[in-house]
Amino acid sequence: MKVKIIGAGSIGNHLGHAARSLDWNVTIVDIDPLALKRTKETIYPSRYGIWDNKIKLKLSDEEPKGGFDLICIGTPPDSHIKLALKALNEKPNAILIEKPLTSPDLVGCQELFEKSKYLSIPVFVGYDHAVSRSINKLKDEINKTNPDEFLTLDVEFREHWGGIFSAHPWLSGPKDSYLGFTKRGGGASGEHSHALHLWQSIAFFTNKGRVSSVQATMNFIKEGGLEYDSITSLNLKTETGFFGRCIQDVITNPPRKFLRLQGKYFGYEWECNPIPEKDSIKIQKNDGSCTVEHITKKRPDDFITELKHIKNCIKSNIESPISLEKGLETMMVLTAANIAQSESRIVSIDYSKGWKKEAFNCL
Repeated sequence: MKVKIIGAGSIGNHLGHAARSLDWNVTIVDIDPLALKRTKETIYPSRYGIWDNKIKLKLSDEEPKGGFDLICIGTPPDSHIKLALKALNEKPNAILIEKPLTSPDLVGCQELFEKSKYLSIPVFVGYDHAVSRSINKLKDEINKTNPDEFLTLDVEFREHWGGIFSAHPWLSGPKDSYLGFTKRGGGASGEHSHALHLWQSIAFFTNKGRVSSVQATMNFIKEGGLEYDSITSLNLKTETGFFGRCIQDVITNPPRKFLRLQGKYFGYEWECNPIPEKDSIKIQKNDGSCTVEHITKKRPDDFITELKHIKNCIKSNIESPISLEKGLETMMVLTAANIAQSESRIVSIDYSKGWKKEAFNCL
């Protein structure tokens, strides 16, 4: 596989290392020469022990075009759509866009969807938890239960964003990037949208349909030029009437990334890293019995597994939980949440109207 990664920040380094772990050919591109210098001299060797001289580093004005199997976009969310549209012109076998897909204005989403379909180029969105070994194991367990028995679903990703800035030491805080601006795709709603995507992924997997109405409470911080949601709580209802809750924040420490799918006789729980380098799955029965399984993983495994999944999708043309359509569904709910917060009303989503603002109605 020949891979081009646009963006030499934290995610670009993760994806570069993952691709090299699979012995793929890697080129990392960035507009900023300092970003490329950080990658080679600081970020990559500090994470992975040594710089890999087989990785090519290129400035944007000397970016190679064409001939790539996969193009990855790891820049700020409000630049994703524009870069993805350009990447489609190179006709790679696939494109991977880091989450969230874009900012809540949805500008360009319909165009990206239509262009990728017209060119028959699959696009993926980087919600790697949804294709992790532990979530796949959870799905195997869920498959043993009649989906009609499931009653509700809760997902929480609560994590202080200090860890994000530790991974980006060149940033002094949220004001130095999109993270401090919900309208740019930051804040708790954008940065921790893994939770919302996972909620939607499990709901879809259990035949509950897409989210059709959204009620939101978002705590906005507006100070020092910043404007972001520090915590967002969503009440979600699907097309089949299935109801549940999703909470995301950037204030909880130590972090908690947790899912519970409640059935009539069983409760299925998943947790990310409750102990270092392990995810856990817990199955609880109404009679009080409980089984727990730990799935070992390290941080690089998240991205290696994601790239393996994408390669398999390209080869086998299989449906993916991290497809562009699923990433767009997450963006629709995030946009609906912002409207619901500003209007203090429940917002419905009509997917027949496309990936744009016309799809929303206040109830």
